[in-house]
Amino acid sequence: QVQLVESGGGLVQAGGSLRLSCAVSGSIFSIDVMGWYRQAPGKERELVATITGGGSTNYGDSVKGRFTISRENAKSLVYLQMNSLKPDDTAVYYCNIRRWSDSYWGQGTQVTVSS
Repeated sequence: QVQLVESGGGLVQAGGSLRLSCAVSGSIFSIDVMGWYRQAPGKERELVATITGGGSTNYGDSVKGRFTISRENAKSLVYLQMNSLKPDDTAVYYCNIRRWSDSYWGQGTQVTVSS
């Protein structure tokens, strides 16, 4: 069973930055697609960003140009650098790994952006 633990969330003012980290139990493989998703109160979970083993990235429209996803396979870590944060970015952020047909989620970390 793969376990993911997110960290780095917190309270920040609009315009500020945060860096989220996701630690994966065991190894990260090149076939793994890593991703960050978020869910705000009363809303569905939505894509923030994904990154493949080859480094190809995909971002949700609302975060393009502000957020950057990266991974360190050797350390089994995935990051989300969030800049120019807005109140609309307030949500619980979840780390995800897709390995073949399996998908695993972390417990989430709260990000709150004050205006």
